[in-house]
Amino acid sequence: MSSALKIERSGDVARVTLNRPDVRNAFNEALIAELTAAFADLGQDASLRAIVLAAEGKAFCAGADLNWMKAMAGYSWDENHADAAKLAEMLWTIYSCPLPVIARVQGDVYAGGVGLVSCADIVVAVDTAGFCLSEAKLGLLPATIGPYVVRALGEQASRRYFVTAERFSATEAHSLGLVQELATAETLDEKVAALTGALCANGPAAVKACKKLVQDLAHAPITPALRDDTARRIADIRASAEGREGVQSFLNKSKPSWLA
Repeated sequence: MSSALKIERSGDVARVTLNRPDVRNAFNEALIAELTAAFADLGQDASLRAIVLAAEGKAFCAGADLNWMKAMAGYSWDENHADAAKLAEMLWTIYSCPLPVIARVQGDVYAGGVGLVSCADIVVAVDTAGFCLSEAKLGLLPATIGPYVVRALGEQASRRYFVTAERFSATEAHSLGLVQELATAETLDEKVAALTGALCANGPAAVKACKKLVQDLAHAPITPALRDDTARRIADIRASAEGREGVQSFLNKSKPSWLA
């Protein structure tokens, strides 16, 4: 546990909480490093089934910390590149985490925070949250977060919000697919718990394989090689101990070991 990040476990679910409410959970070098390390470690923990990404305070994440931005103002090109590469590595570590990640969005999300949310597999947001890709207002662009935001928000909506830097509502984010579930402040935790419960009811290896399957299939052309790859994947999991147990449990109307 650190002052910038809280990591808690409840059974087979981990909760990673941004803990800088005084600066609206904005990124700095320390938070970026801690998030990278946390998701790298938790993703390899065989006892876990899901990770909830949450935040303390009124805002989920306001993007870059002002003091961090002041320091960057004097950076050379090489220093800027090295700094941005750390953020890129953090985003990739969360996006590629083997475990499913649920973002619990309790407040506003700006700039790099939108990238953070876009790396999650499932996003549950309060209906009062606002979203904004505000980089263009500062003469910047959402480059590092771009690959994840475009995938989550969609190309056409990204074409608009990247260049206008308009604020958009949680309802709009939901209609565009960035947010999968809307909630009130009172029902937010209930909806997150229902989703973690659904994840934990499934085969652990199957859930990881499903997540990887979606990432590998998205936007991939349906070639003979891809068709063969998918056939190999289902053959692999059917022949696995978990796959055999799951099918037999279904046929025998009994519970598999992961539900025992």
